[in-house]
Amino acid sequence: MHIKNLRYNAANGVFQASVDIERFGRTFRYPCEIAGPQNMERAAVIDRLRHKALQMSDTPL
Repeated sequence: MHIKNLRYNAANGVFQASVDIERFGRTFRYPCEIAGPQNMERAAVIDRLRHKALQMSDTPL
């Protein structure tokens, strides 16, 4: 998985990013958004964004 364009939207209190999942030689991109404070640990943000993308995907890994 690759996380791209990670940014914090202070107006809504959310992190936003595009998460790419590669499967079967193809890349699927999911626009993800998670709530959290701006000072949230980066590792936690990444983990939650990845989890969100997997929830959005209809193809199991």
